[in-house]
Amino acid sequence: MNVLKKITIASSLQNLLIVQRFIEELCEEYNINNTIFGNISVAVTEAVKNAITHGNKENNTKNVDIKFGKDNKSFIFIIHDQGNGFDYNNLPDPTDINQENTSGRGLYLIKSLSDKVEFLDGGKTIKIKFD
Repeated sequence: MNVLKKITIASSLQNLLIVQRFIEELCEEYNINNTIFGNISVAVTEAVKNAITHGNKENNTKNVDIKFGKDNKSFIFIIHDQGNGFDYNNLPDPTDINQENTSGRGLYLIKSLSDKVEFLDGGKTIKIKFD
């Protein structure tokens, strides 16, 4: 993947507005249509929110890096936090309405809105691909 743009934010939920503007500017610059824009906006914002809250535990001395790039006809976002990672292979079923633990619903949403999701670095990095 060729990294075209990147930003780094402190782990504060208030910085989600910066991420949203970053996504809007990218979609405008790379002529990404409104349908894919909506999917990118929700999925990437959710991934960054997870990095802030679950990865970095909202410790604003820790950063979240967001990289954007292209690979052939796909747009790729890579989100990396400074947390301890997580076991992405052992999440509860987010579609089970009887489950009290809502953990994993954001990842389910990300996977539903994107074309491919990969976890790297023991769960500290998520790579989200949109075709």
